[in-house]
Amino acid sequence: MECSQWENMCVALPGRVLSIKENKAVVDFQGNQVTAEAGLVKVKPGDRVLVHAGCILQVLSEEEGDRMQELFDELEEVMADENP
Repeated sequence: MECSQWENMCVALPGRVLSIKENKAVVDFQGNQVTAEAGLVKVKPGDRVLVHAGCILQVLSEEEGDRMQELFDELEEVMADENP
C-alpha cells in the first residue's frame, strides 16, 4: 500500500481521559491533548478509551489500550521505514 493511501485512512485511536466537563473530555494521545465528545459512553478521568472522528466510542481495559498502542507504534515504524 502506498503512503498516499495511508494518509486518507480513518482509524480510531487509543488515548487516556484526563478530564471531563459536561459531555466533553480532554483525551491524551501520547502527549497530544484533544477534546472529544464523551456523551456516547460513560467515561471518567483515567479511563483508556478509543476515539474516532472526535467521539469516544469505547472504554478499553489497560491491557487493550497497551496492546493497541503497541500496534500503532509498530505501524508508525513500518511507515517511517517505507518513507525515509
